[in-house]
Amino acid sequence: MRAAALMVAGAVLSLAADGPQRLTLREAEGIAIAHHPQARAARLTAGAAAEVPTEYRAAYFPAVTANLTGAGAINNSRIAAGALNNPLVYDRFASGITISQMITDLGRTSNLVASARLHAKAEQSASQATRDQVVLEVDRTFYTLLRAQALLRVARETVEARQLVADQVRTLAESKLKSNLDVSFANVNLSEAKLLLANARSGVEAARTEFATALGDASPRAFDLVEEPLAGAVPEDGDGLVKQALGARPELAGLRAEAEAAARFAQAERALQYPTVNALVTSGYTPAAQSPLQDRWAAAGVNISIPLFNGKLYSARHREAQYKAEAAVQKLRDLENRIARDVRVAWLDARTAYERLDLTRQLLEQARMAYDLAQGRYELGLGSIVELSQAQLNRTSAEIAGVSAGYGYQLQRAVLDYQVGVTR
Repeated sequence: MRAAALMVAGAVLSLAADGPQRLTLREAEGIAIAHHPQARAARLTAGAAAEVPTEYRAAYFPAVTANLTGAGAINNSRIAAGALNNPLVYDRFASGITISQMITDLGRTSNLVASARLHAKAEQSASQATRDQVVLEVDRTFYTLLRAQALLRVARETVEARQLVADQVRTLAESKLKSNLDVSFANVNLSEAKLLLANARSGVEAARTEFATALGDASPRAFDLVEEPLAGAVPEDGDGLVKQALGARPELAGLRAEAEAAARFAQAERALQYPTVNALVTSGYTPAAQSPLQDRWAAAGVNISIPLFNGKLYSARHREAQYKAEAAVQKLRDLENRIARDVRVAWLDARTAYERLDLTRQLLEQARMAYDLAQGRYELGLGSIVELSQAQLNRTSAEIAGVSAGYGYQLQRAVLDYQVGVTR
């Protein structure tokens, strides 16, 4: 799915059309996933964390070092003022190889590797969580821009309708069939519509800027957004959604991995108090040297390092790691509680938004019917300009409410999907 999204994003960005670019919601999500700085940074951070286990695992393998040494001694001196005596130094040139191998550190390295792997898993989950947040922001700005464009259309239609009424009233007033008061009311209504149009234009520009930022673009571009089909009804089982979220949210998966990583790191810190066994092998050739140095040499040995006293450094590091591991468990519990709360709130908001769809549809039908009746009564001289003005206002408000309800429900469903952990 991710590869397909990246391919879509590359194809969309490669188009060099002069006019508005046709864009679906899925294409917009693909662009953001591929190019948004937050998404890219999260992927890079996860990639960096994936290299850390290899760094710790390197302790299992031999460390091989090649050496070239040349020395010139002055009178073979071995006395150093202000320090311990140095070993006798001979003139020589030598080359050799040293191999060191850890035999055992009683579990420290294995726990460090396990902790690093779990941390890398947590970073991968964090990358997925960032991706989901980027997608949610794209959805939000996508529907916000569609809503702003729809409100702009409503504002334009309102200006046209009220301009027509104002012209009709002015003509009737010039024929002495209506008063100048009616003309004033009609002009006020027209001015309100023009103000609504100006605000709608500003809203479209602001929404376009937010949409460009959500895509990871520094400057807004013109897009011809494709309408999304209306989502279905909200599931009835809110508790089921909570259970689904607790198993699917990447933030929880990441924090669980972090808690396990902290526990393994605490075990690794405890192993600092145990002995460490290392083996060392060295061999080389000395082509030029003073007597009695031999031309070939080799040695091998085993070293056991036993910590005896270090000012309670290791015990303090162990306790620190334990506290952090316990804190990670508590953070996990807190996040589970907050996610359960957020899912229930999003579920209730989505249900309310779905109920508003039918209510605003009925409101718009009644408002349009009332406006038609008020306009007919006014043209027949049975109604007043105040009645017509109120009908115009009610119709405009109902149209705005209808637009807001439709896109509001789409947005609430996107929020609910995010809270539940649905990945697209």
